[in-house]
This record gives sequence, structure tokens and C-alpha cells, in this order.
Amino acid sequence: MGKWVHGSPFDLFSIACAAKVPGSLTGSPHLSELSINSQGGPSVANITLSPNLSPDAKQSSPLVSPLLNDPSCIRADDEEEVKRKRFPTEKAYFIAKEVATTERTYLKDLEVITSWFQSAVSKEDCMPETLKNLIFSNFEPLHKFHTGFLKEIEQRLALWEGRSNAHIKGDYQRIGDVMLKNIQSMKQLTIHLRKHNEILMELENGIKNSRKLETFCRDFELQKVCYLPLNTFLLRPLHRLMHYKQIMERLCKHYPPSHIDFRDSRAALAEISEMVAQLHGDMIKMENFQKLNELKKDLIGMDNLVIPGRFNDILLYTSRGLTASNQFKVHGHLPLYGMTMEESEEEWGVPHCLTLRGQHQSIVVAASTRAEMDKWTEDIQMAIDLAEKSSVPAPELLASSPPDNKSPDETTVDQESEDDLSASRTSLERQSPHRGNTTVHVCWHRNTSVSMIDFSIAVENQLSGNLLRKFKNSNGWQKLWVVFTNFCMFFYKSHQDNHPLASLPLLGYSLTLPSESENIHKDYVFKLHFKSHVYYFRAESEYTFERWMEVIRSATSSASRTRALSHKEPHAY
Repeated sequence: MGKWVHGSPFDLFSIACAAKVPGSLTGSPHLSELSINSQGGPSVANITLSPNLSPDAKQSSPLVSPLLNDPSCIRADDEEEVKRKRFPTEKAYFIAKEVATTERTYLKDLEVITSWFQSAVSKEDCMPETLKNLIFSNFEPLHKFHTGFLKEIEQRLALWEGRSNAHIKGDYQRIGDVMLKNIQSMKQLTIHLRKHNEILMELENGIKNSRKLETFCRDFELQKVCYLPLNTFLLRPLHRLMHYKQIMERLCKHYPPSHIDFRDSRAALAEISEMVAQLHGDMIKMENFQKLNELKKDLIGMDNLVIPGRFNDILLYTSRGLTASNQFKVHGHLPLYGMTMEESEEEWGVPHCLTLRGQHQSIVVAASTRAEMDKWTEDIQMAIDLAEKSSVPAPELLASSPPDNKSPDETTVDQESEDDLSASRTSLERQSPHRGNTTVHVCWHRNTSVSMIDFSIAVENQLSGNLLRKFKNSNGWQKLWVVFTNFCMFFYKSHQDNHPLASLPLLGYSLTLPSESENIHKDYVFKLHFKSHVYYFRAESEYTFERWMEVIRSATSSASRTRALSHKEPHAY
């Protein structure tokens, strides 16, 4: 969005409601397409691909790393077809298989805390014993339980697939009984799950009060195994409950009432629905607090942003400054309490233009498209309505450096915007390693926005499994383990790997089916493309193809653009 002061454009401004809407970034350049483990470092596995963001520069294709082009990973088409015909084809089997594939990823995510983080903490004197005990005593029981749970699921799948003669002796082509047994046992973990909000708060408080712990956690996030922000892993257990609920809903919808597995599946759905309902409030608080903390890390010039219990109550306007970490510099904020909003295209002669009137200040902003403007209008109005209902004005924010009192040697706003435009085309290669893939930065470079509903849906749309990726200039297909989460695809050679080899943020991408002229001639293939970058991926069945299309569409197609098809409501605040 742009901001106008006395009729002149204030370019390249991002504007965001704290805490859930960190995007709508107009005039931004191209994003480095994909980084091989974006956490950085000098090794081959950590190089940033296509760092030159100039639109005229020839960019490397994201998946051309030698690590992802090993000929031994190429499957002959005939071999893949034979393998597919050997395995079960019913939808229930692939729903059960999704439980297993996503459980593998969940267990790896738990190990980031119980193994990698705990090991690192034990080697440094940086965390109080009380905090250590709080974190690990409540995560280790989860890891132990889900290790056994995954083993049971994989054993059932082996029987279902006929990899054991045991399938002759009984009906093992079901998963509801396994889910019911384990979900009932999972209820005993509620005491630990209820501690996770406290864990998140206490860890952030510890980081705030200890420079040593802050440095330690920042360094840990640069490790390859920590492929997401550290505090994201603390939310995984509550999100996982919601995934079980969705899977059981699909299974119950698929089965007729007369099916042998229907009764157990329906009972499992009832049990997990009860758990989700009980912990829903904790999850909302944690999500919001986590988003606030992530937003804070991407901003410079604003203190007092993270307040427990804060939801959308202010609107910040920022520019992407020339800082060592490429953070966004806050230039001001408007409380949403008492704000009004009106379209003002005719007044300013600028398409997709809005005037936001606060009690003491007004700003004029413009979106890049009508769809973007509608998204922002909807989210800002929703936030204004919620602020009015609270009947409490937002607490004052403290600017680290007052926006209107610039030091003499500081560049003017217009100069800074021009500097941002040129610098951000080439700066990804030198920016702070982990923050380059955050939603705020991806929105900036891809010139797109993420709404409150987009975030809500993203939490639900997580998926893991094998996909075949087509080599660009051959008929060969490469098998990769792929994890989709946080609007991004992460690529591994196998599910046993501890860290991804590459990642591809999908905001701004288009998801389509290949055309006849592309000569793919295979079933279950989808196409991802952004500018000159094109990728083909192939799923193993109709069900998995539809699931990948569903979750990827949630990142490539804004929720607000598809509301007419899906009357999805965001989490209630």
C-alpha cells in the first residue's frame, strides 16, 4: 500500500494491523525464489539460490541444487506404476496413510524441542532450571506417546498393504480402532498440553530479560534443524489435535454407517472434538502471542508491541529499511478504536485508494489490485469492530526512535523509499539468514497480502508425504519427501532426514493443472508457477492429489478471494 502526505506518494510502505495481518506490500520487487535451508551458513547445503532480485537478472531455478538432483533418486516411470498397482487403492487407506505421514513430521517437530533444543540448552548456562523443567517435562511425555502411536499406525498400514500374512487372519483394512484407542489415551496428556501457553509466555519473558538467552535462542534458530521460528514448534501439539479432528471428519464422511470401521471412527471423532474444544482458547492465545513476537522481530523502532492478551488494536505503517537485518522500520501507528475508513479513489485520483481516519491522524493508502483492497478493507473493518466492542483504547506504544523527530543525518522518507527499492533487489544474499523466509518478507517481495482468515486456514492446512518432482528437461521424476506448512513447501530426500534441503514459499504462486501442450501425460500432476519458475509435482493417488491441491491452494489463492466458495470463518477472538 502507499501513503500520501500532502498529495505526494510515500512509496513502498507496508501497513499492518497488530498482530495478525503482517502484509499487503505494494511496489515490492522479486523474491529470491528458494533457499537451500534458509538458515544460512557457508556450507553447500546452506547457500541461497537466485539471490539477485533484479527483474532483469537470470535467476536460478529453486530446485536445481546438486543435493536435489541425485540421479539415484530418479524413479523410472514403469517402476512407479508397478509400485502403485501393488498397494491398496481405496480412499480409506490413503486417509490412514495421511495420518502416518503427518505423524512422522509431527514427531520430528517434537524432537526439535525434546532432542535438539534440549541438547543445546544442556551445553550452555543460559536458561533457568525452572524454565528448563517447565519446557522439557511437558514435551517429553508427548514425544514418548507419539513415538508409540506412530509405530502402531505404521504396523496397521503394513497389514493393510499385505506386507504380512497376518492380514489373512483378520480384517485390518481400517484405522478407526487404532485412532480411538490412542485418542482416548491422549486425553491423559491434557495436563501437559495445558502448560504450553505458560511455556510460550515464560520462554519469551526469559528471552526478554536475558541477553544471553536471547542470543542462544537466536543462534539455535539458525541451525538447519530449526526450519521454522522456534516458538512455532511450541504450538505444534495443539495444532496437531486439530489435524486429527479433520482427518477423522474426512474418514467418517467417507464411510457408510454400515462400514465395519464407522463406529470406531465416529467415536474417535467425538473424543478428539472434545479435546479440541477444551484447548481451543489456549490455542488462540498462543497463536496470537506467537504472531506478535514474530512481528516484533521483523520491526525496528517500536517497543511495547508484545502485551499478553493483545489482539488487533492498532495499525502500523512501516518501510523496509536499510538495516543489517532488513527489518521494517515503523514510521507511525493508528489506534483502531474510533477509526473510520472510506474509499477515496476520486479524491486522490489513484486506483484502489482508501482513507483511514483516526482520532488524531489520517492516512491515505492504496492497494495494488481491487482484490487486495477488498482483503484489507474486510480485515481492517473486522479489527475496528472488535476494537469498538472491547470499549478500551489501545495502550500507548513506545517508539524506539520517534517517527517525526529524525536525526539530521537520517535520510528523508522519499529518499529512503527509493533506497529500499534498489537495495531490496539485491539484499537477500546478505540479510539475516532466518528472517528472509518469514511471512512479512515473503509478502513484501511477492507483492501480496495475508489476511487473518489466511492465517487461520494455514494452521489447519498442513500436509506431509512423498511427491514426484519432474526434472525440467527430461522425462525423469525424482521422489522427494515434502512438508507443507506456514505457506511454504519444505523438501527432503526422505522422511528420516532431520532438516530440509530446500524450501519454497508459495505466496504469490499460481496452482494449475498442466496443459496438453506440456506433454506430461501422467495422472495426479499439478503445476506451480511464479513468473519464469515452473514446477510439476505428481501425487500417488486421487485422494493425495486432491489433498495437495487443497492445502497448496490455501497458500497460493487468498482465502478472501475464495470466500464465495467456502464460507470459512476465522478463529473467534
